[in-house]
Amino acid sequence: MKNTWYLIVSLIVILISANSSANLDFYSFPTPKLEERYQHLIKELRCLVCQNQNLEDSNADLAKDLRKKTYEMLIAGRSDSEIIDFMIARYGNFVTYRPPFSRTTFILWFAPALLMFVGVIVLWRVALHSKLARTTIDTKKNSKTE
Repeated sequence: MKNTWYLIVSLIVILISANSSANLDFYSFPTPKLEERYQHLIKELRCLVCQNQNLEDSNADLAKDLRKKTYEMLIAGRSDSEIIDFMIARYGNFVTYRPPFSRTTFILWFAPALLMFVGVIVLWRVALHSKLARTTIDTKKNSKTE
């Protein structure tokens, strides 16, 4: 019975450690600068499968493929902008956290400022209306007391 218990615990430890090491990608880079560029790119590019995760944090199969493709393109001598342009051409602007400014993304860039402006106008109008309502009520109370 004691041997069975040790066997079960050993299997659990092996399975947990095998699972945790399965998610790591190991790439060798000729220079530390190239590895730094790789790390920067996989932090900037979004996983298309996972909700709001970058390629670095995602364990999805597509993210692994995109990390591998990024590595291959870096080793081939492509620049960061060429790699990002390739990913955008293949997967669309969603692959980047900062979409480029264009007619199609115009609303993404200006909607927050527009909403803030509208919110300030609404608050100003509500405050003005509230002040006018209090003034009217005070005037009516004063006229009734006289």
